[in-house]
Formats: sequence, structure tokens, C-alpha cells
Amino acid sequence: MTTAPAAVAPDVATPGEAVLEATGLAVVHRTRSGPLHAVSGVDLTLYPRRTLALVGESGSGKSSIAKALLRLPPPTAGTVTLDGTDLATLSPRALRAVRPRLQMVFQDPVSSLNPRRRVRDLVAESLDAHPDPARDREETVTRQLEAVGLPPALFGDRRPSQLSGGQAQRVAIARALAAEPRVLIADEAVSALDVSAQATVLNLLRGLTEERGLAGLFISHDLGVVRAVSDEVAVLQLGRICERGPTEAVLAAPAHPYTAALLAAVPEPGRPLGDTGLLPADPPSPLDPPSGCRFRTRCPLADSRCAGEEPRLREVSPGRAVACHRPLAEAATQATQSTQATRA
Repeated sequence: MTTAPAAVAPDVATPGEAVLEATGLAVVHRTRSGPLHAVSGVDLTLYPRRTLALVGESGSGKSSIAKALLRLPPPTAGTVTLDGTDLATLSPRALRAVRPRLQMVFQDPVSSLNPRRRVRDLVAESLDAHPDPARDREETVTRQLEAVGLPPALFGDRRPSQLSGGQAQRVAIARALAAEPRVLIADEAVSALDVSAQATVLNLLRGLTEERGLAGLFISHDLGVVRAVSDEVAVLQLGRICERGPTEAVLAAPAHPYTAALLAAVPEPGRPLGDTGLLPADPPSPLDPPSGCRFRTRCPLADSRCAGEEPRLREVSPGRAVACHRPLAEAATQATQSTQATRA
């Protein structure tokens, strides 16, 4: 886990108008074994100066959502609107014109950069792809490199092989910022970095989101990283959101058994790795997801209702939503009441 400082828990109310909204997002991949349901009916809203984190196990659909938002490729179903415009209604030419407003920082910082190009040319790629006479190329590149802590005189003529992992990721961030985006998506952007480099990049992302009014989507499996960089968190399980809410509230008191299991699996210094509480069963395949609740085959609280009825996201407290027939708070209350009744 990173040693970056924890983010301050936000107010429940979300300021500003939505920058990006996804409704009913679905991604289905066609395979030889049949349709693979990577994402099923996900709703997301991104706001300026706020970061939403997507967390979940490998294969839960995090990267599929990011690519669907960018239409790489387009989602199988659902709508994505950017500043009120449905991206699916745009012509290829119009979509190309708005693409600079949607930028992504990838997991592997070195392989995401052309090894033959100098740093200053890498940062200027969006300027070359979308020329704007009102913007000076050299001045823009200098400003973006300085914003990420890389002096142009020292790093401008270097190539990716001459950079550390953290420096390469900062170049990737500068390249994304040069496009003047409205939305910045970071897909496991620090997982390949050491702890000190993680802290640098996380603090950078957090500061730039605030300073430039960006709407951020941060994808990670590391809950320590999520706590440091995000305002809100959405927990994905087999292509569906099972819990959503303010980051500190969700991580302090998870309402869904899956979220609790993810937290129990995080190693902490001085504490033995605890039992996640999951049933001894393999994760189900997105090729053949279970009926009802997709988590029921591993959930210790599952009952017949979980097999026959799919749980919907519902509010359990202000700003908190969970897709579970028996949220942990309710299950704990029921257990306490049952114990008290037995003793009486």
C-alpha cells in the first residue's frame, strides 16, 4: 500500500454540473465460448474537481468501462454523454473533434510512450493531431512539463528509455494535460511504480484535478491508493456496481460483503492477513454469471432470495448505495436482535 496521505472525506453533496454521465453501460465481448458479459448496466457520473475510483478484482470490468467511455470500442449498450452531448450521436469527424476532452493515462508508463520520440514531442502529440493556431506549441509543452515537475531543459530531449517509471508516467500525464481535457481517466496508473513514485504521481493527480477542474476516473485494485486519491468509490463485482459512496465512508464501514472481503484481503503491518469471509468457491465466469446476485456463490450471507432475485442499487444512507438484499449493517442488526430475543 502507498504511503501517500489519505484524502479528506468529501461532503455528501456533489458540487457543479456533471461533466460525463454513463447510463446503462454494457460491454459484451463475443468469444468462441459465447458472449462474455464484461460490464452489465453500469451508471456513472463524473463531476469537475472530483475523482471517482473504480475498484474490484481482476476481471471485474474496470478497464472495460474506461475503454467504453472513450468508445474504444463503443459500448454494446447504454449512453455516454460529455457536457450534455451523447457521444453515440456524433459523426466520426465530430467525435474526433471532442476526443481531446477525454484523455487516458495507462498502466505501463514506458510502453505507452513511443520509444523513438523525445519527451517534448510526446507531450505535443495532441497539439500535432489537433492543430490550434491560438496555442503556441513550445509554450504549451513547457507549461505542461513544468506542471508535472519535469524541467523541459533537463527532460525535453530525453527518450522514454532514459526515464524512470515515475518520470515516464509524469510525461504521460503531461501529454494528456496538453489536450486540455475535461475528463482524465487513470487506469492502474501507479501499479507499476514503487511506493515513493506512487506517492508523487498520486499527489500530482490530486492537485491537477483540483487546479484544472478535471473530472477524474481512477481505476485501481489497491484500496490504499484509492483512499489517497479519490472522493468517491464504486466497487465492481463481475461487471456490476455492488456498492458506491464517499471513499472514506465506504472503506471505514463497508455495506456489501464483497467490499468487506476486499478490505480484509489488504495486508497491514503488524496484523496477520485475516480471513476474507468468502465461501471456498472459485469466482464465477462472466461467460456464465450466476442467476440473481452475481456474488451469491461466494457470499456467506446468501439465501434463496439471492438466487432468484437480482439486487438493485439502493440508498442505505445519504450518499451511500448498495446492491445487496442483506447489507452488512442490516445483517448485524438482525443478528443482534435475534441474540437478544434468544436470551430473553
